[in-house]
Amino acid sequence: MSLKVENVSKNYIGKLAVDNISFEITKPGIFALLGTNGAGKTTTIRMMLGIIKKDSGEITWNGKSVERKNVNFGYLPEERGIYPKSKIIDQLIYFGKLKGMSKVEAIEAADYWLERLNMQEYRNLSAEKLSKGNQQKIQFITAIMHNPDLIVLDEPFSGLDPVNTDVLKNVILELVDKGKYIVMSSHQMNSIEEFFDVDIVILNKGKTVVKGNLLDIKRQYPIKKVEVITNDEISELVHKNNLKIESKKDNNYLINIKDEKEADNLLKELVKANKNIEKFEMKRPTLHEIFVEKVGEVK
Repeated sequence: MSLKVENVSKNYIGKLAVDNISFEITKPGIFALLGTNGAGKTTTIRMMLGIIKKDSGEITWNGKSVERKNVNFGYLPEERGIYPKSKIIDQLIYFGKLKGMSKVEAIEAADYWLERLNMQEYRNLSAEKLSKGNQQKIQFITAIMHNPDLIVLDEPFSGLDPVNTDVLKNVILELVDKGKYIVMSSHQMNSIEEFFDVDIVILNKGKTVVKGNLLDIKRQYPIKKVEVITNDEISELVHKNNLKIESKKDNNYLINIKDEKEADNLLKELVKANKNIEKFEMKRPTLHEIFVEKVGEVK
């Protein structure tokens, strides 16, 4: 299976929302659409799923145009949409039946995912009695309970606390292990970076500014920082080697370097001075830093 987006554009009353973008997902895993608000992420997703029409280009799943009859997909939209007055279990049954499940299948799937997401106690409550984060988990269940091949998550971590964010990330990784294709849009770079091996597209004003595997993209950047964790005081030694400490928090130092040779020399000096080093890591730019750099370059 594969999802292919070729030279796709979309115009809204004279405003080019998506400008000739292309990418392909050829194997199960996570594909991230990144960009600021208004970059074209949600428009791209809606064209991919056939919710809105593209103006030009091709979008195919397994070589066929994307239509409901051709793609078994699950969709978590950015605009959440559960019914506040209805019981959770009734809503899940309803959404399951919309995706072609029988009532028995929908109940079984709903109970499985409620248990998996620590939500079983809310089964018979109305949605309005749940916190915003728990409501979002319910809508996440509606996107995956029918076992779709392609799962599209638009800003899935927006509004979630750290605990629920971790729960959702673990489930997403489990779905990848089961061979699912997951397209995720986000403007939260740190959330995407934690998935480590992920293909990305960064959009800015509808244009592609970065595309590829995140690890490969980061390898293109030189190492400019070293992270040192130590209980010893090393500031004087760092300054002695004509290096600048970018930040220091407790026993964690982030030190600017020009190249790897400077990092090697610093490590030798630390060892020579008998400093107790818990961690010494040369660091490439974060996804956030790459994002800011690339988006800032586009006029």
